[in-house]
Amino acid sequence: MYLVCGEALFDFFSLEPSPRNSEVEFKAVAGGSPFNVAIGLRRLGVESALFTGISTDYFGLRLRRVLAEEGVADDYLVGSDAPTTLAMVGLDQQGSPQYSFRGEGCADRQLHSADIPQLDARVRGIHVGSYSLVVKPVADTLLELITAQYPQRLISYDPNVRLNPQPDIALWRISVETLVNYAHMIKVSDEDLELLYPGQDPQVLVHSWLSERCQLIFLTRGQQGASVFSYQHGHWDIPSVPVITRDTVGAGDTFQAALLAYLQRNDLDSPAGLASISRWHVDAMLKLAVQAAAITCSRTGPDLPFWSEVKDL
Repeated sequence: MYLVCGEALFDFFSLEPSPRNSEVEFKAVAGGSPFNVAIGLRRLGVESALFTGISTDYFGLRLRRVLAEEGVADDYLVGSDAPTTLAMVGLDQQGSPQYSFRGEGCADRQLHSADIPQLDARVRGIHVGSYSLVVKPVADTLLELITAQYPQRLISYDPNVRLNPQPDIALWRISVETLVNYAHMIKVSDEDLELLYPGQDPQVLVHSWLSERCQLIFLTRGQQGASVFSYQHGHWDIPSVPVITRDTVGAGDTFQAALLAYLQRNDLDSPAGLASISRWHVDAMLKLAVQAAAITCSRTGPDLPFWSEVKDL
């Protein structure tokens, strides 16, 4: 089982064109990067649980229902009377999402040290990412969890930089430069790196994160494909999969879930497993993740693929 840690919210997608300028129509979809990764893992046939604060309000109850329907374990959900985070989403001309968050004081941020669970042997790995790592108190709580667990459990990390919930890029840099010291595997986008370190060479940045502990880093580059940087096997690129893109919402989360699912299915979901991984397996992981993400791009919203759709890729 993977324990995925971070936000759970509702994305409100604007529906265009609206019949009147004074009206904006929305479609609300359950989401949040960690929420999507947990569901993506289950759709790929891998056990997952979500560690997050979840509201007792209407939206929080709906989030619980979605997780239950998808088979995500509820053992690590922490109930809260605080409201559910709402993210207002509009798509630009390239289909990329533009976010505006309503999240200050909301349930997914209200995790404290006392909420950190005792993990049993079922939890093989922990995934962290997105703005839960830069807003308090949840950021401090997740860092405490990771620093306690990284010696014995696989830690995967996706910065997934979102400046709307936390616009201070210096805080994002501090978070990234802290967490790369604990992660065994990192996924990062070229957009993330440009926001964090504008004008710097992504390859140089990524290489600086590799170590005996951090064995693999995956760099996603949208329509330009993706790259992998391996501590043992070097660096290589693969192209993107041609697809008619509806939007890119959830593509990065699909990529992440596919990487983790591959490790679990091949009994590589541990620090020792990652340290012994072959070049062949790394290449297969990368190809699976790129093709799975392409399926999500061909759909509207974060509609992540099932194992039946990707098992022959």
